[in-house]
Amino acid sequence: MSYQPEPIDTSKVAVNTEHLKLTELLAKNTHEIWAQQRIAEGWKYGLQRDDNKKEHPGLVPYEELSESEKQYDRNTAIGVIKTLLALGYQILGKGKIKEEYNPVEEQELAVMLRGLKQSSEINLASLLQLQRETIKIKPRTPEIYWVLAESILGLGEPMIAYDVIATGLNNWPNDLRLNQLMALALARSGATSRANDLLLQLVTSGQTDTETISLLARTHKDLSIEATELAAKNYQLHQAAARYEQAYQLSGSYYPGINAATMAMLLGEETKAQEIATKVRSQCLQKLTTSQNDYWLLATLGEAALILRAWTEAEEWYAKAVKMAQGRFGDISSTRKNAKLLLKYLEGNSDRLKNWFWIPRVVVFSGHMIDQPGRTTPRFPPALENFVAQEIRDRLSQLDARLGYASAACGADILFLEALLELKGEIHIILPFEREKFIRESVDIIPGSNWLERFDRLCKQATEVIIASNFKLDEYNVLYDYANRLLHGLSKMKAQQLDTEMVSLAVWDGLSNSGLGGTASAINYWQKSGEKVEIIDLKSILQSFSTAPQATTQTIIQPNSSRAIQQESRHIMALLFADVVKYSKITEEQIVPFVENFLGAVAQLENNSEYQVVMKNTWGDALYYVFPNVNNAGKFALDLCSLVQKTDWSAKGLPKELNLRISLHAGPVYRYVNPLTQRVSYIGTNVTYGARIEPIAPPGQVYASQAFAALAASEGVKEFTCDYVGQRPLAKDYGTFPTYHVRRM
Repeated sequence: MSYQPEPIDTSKVAVNTEHLKLTELLAKNTHEIWAQQRIAEGWKYGLQRDDNKKEHPGLVPYEELSESEKQYDRNTAIGVIKTLLALGYQILGKGKIKEEYNPVEEQELAVMLRGLKQSSEINLASLLQLQRETIKIKPRTPEIYWVLAESILGLGEPMIAYDVIATGLNNWPNDLRLNQLMALALARSGATSRANDLLLQLVTSGQTDTETISLLARTHKDLSIEATELAAKNYQLHQAAARYEQAYQLSGSYYPGINAATMAMLLGEETKAQEIATKVRSQCLQKLTTSQNDYWLLATLGEAALILRAWTEAEEWYAKAVKMAQGRFGDISSTRKNAKLLLKYLEGNSDRLKNWFWIPRVVVFSGHMIDQPGRTTPRFPPALENFVAQEIRDRLSQLDARLGYASAACGADILFLEALLELKGEIHIILPFEREKFIRESVDIIPGSNWLERFDRLCKQATEVIIASNFKLDEYNVLYDYANRLLHGLSKMKAQQLDTEMVSLAVWDGLSNSGLGGTASAINYWQKSGEKVEIIDLKSILQSFSTAPQATTQTIIQPNSSRAIQQESRHIMALLFADVVKYSKITEEQIVPFVENFLGAVAQLENNSEYQVVMKNTWGDALYYVFPNVNNAGKFALDLCSLVQKTDWSAKGLPKELNLRISLHAGPVYRYVNPLTQRVSYIGTNVTYGARIEPIAPPGQVYASQAFAALAASEGVKEFTCDYVGQRPLAKDYGTFPTYHVRRM
């Protein structure tokens, strides 16, 4: 069970005029110190953020920031002040406050962060801001990392928590709590095997505390769910039961106790399960007299009632727990999974979950841009903006969707993102290409409008802003299509993490088809994936809107002929790079055996497979393959990895330790006929990106980009899975990017 501090309720805390003055000062000081730190690190002002050039648009005096940016800093500051007041601190004195930075003591900051976990004033965006800026105080203890990671995990963002924990482990690699939280982040992100390995290492090293043993049991439980063979499922289930019982006997704590009861029930030992559940229930009721705001106590009472077949009581306790959670969807999802297992065992289905737990749906979105001046046939005229915005809010409420993925073009995209924030939701933005060019092409295109200001505000409030392609093209359709696929895949990954549903929503006129990458293209892609698409019909809205011009015919804009030719040369492909480890140890006498046996074995594997290799090349110790989709690329990479590891190379006259590092990526590449070889080949920035991943892959493993993992999820790949391994710096100072380990299911 994750450490749960006493919740702090700031909802009834009032602030006065003096507090508001302090808010402005705190917001200003925070910004100025942030700017000073950036400048000291070599950053300078730039029109857009560029990590490679170390340029940032926020490196201006606080007074020169836009009002929306100032307000964002004020909101964070007032949340901190309210938490301090709720903790019992007093803000006294009317004298002039010195306007220089006064670092917050580390222990006080940790206390504040504990309070922020439960504060309705602070959401994930605020926690991320604290993580980015406050953590730069270079703490002397790992406690701040504990609290931040626990907070972010509770909100259902295990991969973001992973990165926070990894930063802490760089300074405290042997800290037990950080290692436990790393295992929990891995488990919640789906990397169960890695979590299990880490916890087994801790136990082997002598860590036999209740938390470590309980987390180990949790990974065995998850592995039993993942197992496809009955023998493996039963083995993991018995391991989970034994470990939970061990932890319960060690401490008598209700957390391993209720899980021991659940495992006993799933093993058919109902009498034992109910005996433990009865004891745990009494224990939790006693604790509840002094700690009424503990989510885990309430959730445990719900699970105990479920084991005792007290259906009404279970529903009541679960309802109280969900209400207490205040959007901690990661914690709710963890509780829900146990309830799902029990309900399937007890009743053969999990229908009751719909009424017992509230985890919002994840929604992926696409929609038309607002009409530009001079458009001859109205599609989304500005006069419809408020009406469409209300339609989006209503549809999101009907769908019970609060976690959204979209681009941020002017018009439907921005209206969708704003609607989610109004509903206290969470937004993820994917831009098809670099920010400033996207602004020129898709945001700041209506003279005298405020779309750019709204775009900037949304980017600042987003949980993440991902640039699908960091390179510039004269033709954009393939990049829009690529971004649509990433949106779809990332939203599916999020839904899987939270064990909730994903829905597709579009604002579309039912007519316009701007080709690859447009709204119609996105809808077609979703429907081919077997999904029902929720559509807000712009054509009907336009026809029923009394003051709007009526649509009569559809205007079709023919693409520039040279652009169309170029567009046909850009394709989204899956790329594989592999490099032979220990190739430098191959002697001149071993060159022929290497060509015949090693390269020959790779060629035979390819010839005997159905992986549809589009292109291949080799030079020295390197391999380069291009595939039409991520499914083929991933399966070939794993087969190749297995071939190399299982072969006795010493028997073939080669170094025994011969191995491969393999990387996978997917993205738009340029298809051309090489003038020198007269063969079809693929080049481009995405080829370079894929090649930069390979050197960081451990020998014998397959590493992949976030784009590859997202497309694998989007395409519903079942043969392999992608486990998050953190933000990794790529070779040759290419930058730091999210990276995944590809393994068989």
